[in-house]
Amino acid sequence: QVELAESGGGSVEAGGSLRLSCVASGDIIRRACMGWVRQVPGMGREGVALINTDGIISYKDSVKGRFTISRDNPKNTLNLEMNNLKPEDTAMYYCAALRRGGGLCGGWTNFDSWGEGTQVTVSS
Repeated sequence: QVELAESGGGSVEAGGSLRLSCVASGDIIRRACMGWVRQVPGMGREGVALINTDGIISYKDSVKGRFTISRDNPKNTLNLEMNNLKPEDTAMYYCAALRRGGGLCGGWTNFDSWGEGTQVTVSS
């Protein structure tokens, strides 16, 4: 059983920054596709950033140039640096892993392990 624990959420004004972190159990960070997925109540989940074991990164168009995903293998940590935040970035943010993908990513929300989430609120 993989455990993913997010931290770093909070409330900021538009234009502000936050850094989310996800600590994983074991060494899943270096063996799986990892991603950040967000969800607004009443809406479906939206993947915003992915990184596979080869270091290939993908971003949703809406966050390109503002969000940066990174992986710290020795610390078993996945990070998401979020700059120039907008009110539409307000959501619960989840750390996710695809353990059975052989290190490859299979889509924006195709994951088999999820954290509990951390809330990000951006006010205008």
